[in-house]
Amino acid sequence: MTLATETPISKRMTEEIAARALNAAKRAGADAADLLLVESADINVSQRLGKPEEMQRSEEEALGLRVFVGKKIASAVTSDFSEDALNTMAERAVAMAKEGIDDEYADLAPSERLIREVPDLQLVDPAGEPTIEHLRELCAQAEEAALAAEGITNSEGADAGYGHSRVTLAASNGLMQHYAGSHAGLSVCVLGGKGDKMQRDYAYSSVRYLENLRDAGELGREAAERTLRRLNPQKVKTASVPVVFDPRIGKRMVSSLCGAISGASIARGTSFLKDKLGEQIFNAAISIIDDPLRIRGLGSKPFDGEGLPTARLELVKDGVLQHWLLDIRSANQLGLKSNARAGRGLSSSPSPGSTNAYIPAGELTPQALMADIASGLYVTDAFGGGANIVTGDFSLGVSGIWIENGELTHPVSEVTIAGELLSMYQQLHAANDLMFDSATCVPTLRIDGMTVAGG
Repeated sequence: MTLATETPISKRMTEEIAARALNAAKRAGADAADLLLVESADINVSQRLGKPEEMQRSEEEALGLRVFVGKKIASAVTSDFSEDALNTMAERAVAMAKEGIDDEYADLAPSERLIREVPDLQLVDPAGEPTIEHLRELCAQAEEAALAAEGITNSEGADAGYGHSRVTLAASNGLMQHYAGSHAGLSVCVLGGKGDKMQRDYAYSSVRYLENLRDAGELGREAAERTLRRLNPQKVKTASVPVVFDPRIGKRMVSSLCGAISGASIARGTSFLKDKLGEQIFNAAISIIDDPLRIRGLGSKPFDGEGLPTARLELVKDGVLQHWLLDIRSANQLGLKSNARAGRGLSSSPSPGSTNAYIPAGELTPQALMADIASGLYVTDAFGGGANIVTGDFSLGVSGIWIENGELTHPVSEVTIAGELLSMYQQLHAANDLMFDSATCVPTLRIDGMTVAGG
């Protein structure tokens, strides 16, 4: 499989497979159908303590077909694209649909709204797949840099990988479109201390183009620094204090919002924000953007899982909630139009979600953001719990570094932070250190008045 350098022939073969599957669905008795065809190839290597451990290569070709029989729906998946296999899959899906129940809101996208021209978002690395030797060298550089730090006593290893894929979406409403993408990643995890006082932490980089990976030595040094600052943690007394979130933990604030404004949750009435559209839920300094068209973005895509062209949405503007995340089904249920936020898996129907969601950078540096904190907590890791999007309650087990007089002092562990999301949103402030290193990104965030419960 050579997807990184596509040819018109490979696209034409994919279109032929998709057309045959749709025709098979029609012959089997489907009134309408759509499908997702995914082709992917990935390579990953790892090492630990300077010795190569694993090298894995995987390739996949699979097709997920969804059929409509009246208002009844069913799905089936196959990796066999022969005529007999496609016919069998379609017949099985139609038979299952006939035994199902009506879904009055599910439908294909209107033909007039389908994407016509696919923009180039620079999602495919033109350099193509790197050599195994190059990936191993990245692992070696990252782990060596981490192990060179005084106080680092062991390693859980370094991993590097590269992959590329092509997505084809087709439907009986006339849709037939493709887009391709690549991704590269590097991570390293090390340990410090000994015995029951041992701590671990990691650093990573994930990008579309291999050339955009962070420097391997820099990642290793970051992993070591993060690990060492966790050594000899202390416990804290329960108090109400400001909490500052490291960006890789703070992104939970955006994830919780996106879950709460999913059209599916709103339509079911199972979100604490169900009556908040058009209201100010954050302070006026906060906006939240979802941009599926960001060049080389990890969550970028030119069209959604139902074939609608994607566009940038300002979900929150000056603190005011502007949009739900909608697919066709939830939009129909709410009496609205889809804003092209449908995601889709091979064996599941479309459902709404975010793409590249982020909080824009504020004006203060992280140091300035916490300068006036007499006592507080800087959160660097989280485990267990999280946001309850039905009630708006928030509770999370965390570890981090205690803040005294605006300075990071000593590590703390066995801590739970808790609050109520609407109140937390109102108290949220953003620093200026935004980096686009994942699909959901935030700068350092501060929330005042959270309950920090010590062990």
